[in-house]
Amino acid sequence: MPLTKPNQQLRRDLKAIAFNIEQSCVDLGKLAEKLSDADAIALMGLVGTLYEEADRLVGYADEVKAGRISRAAEYRK
Repeated sequence: MPLTKPNQQLRRDLKAIAFNIEQSCVDLGKLAEKLSDADAIALMGLVGTLYEEADRLVGYADEVKAGRISRAAEYRK
């Protein structure tokens, strides 16, 4: 069954946010190369956490595609 427009948008949003987080991780990794060892290690720990969160968002997007997560209909007055 094809996704509804709201669910298509939800999936696109989740994937876009995950991509933006991953791109930020790349930028932070480049910044970490310029820091002292202790600061770089701390920053890379944060980057690892952000990558994990991006993976979770991609997983949620896959669940939207599979129909396990859906966006509720908008409330209309």
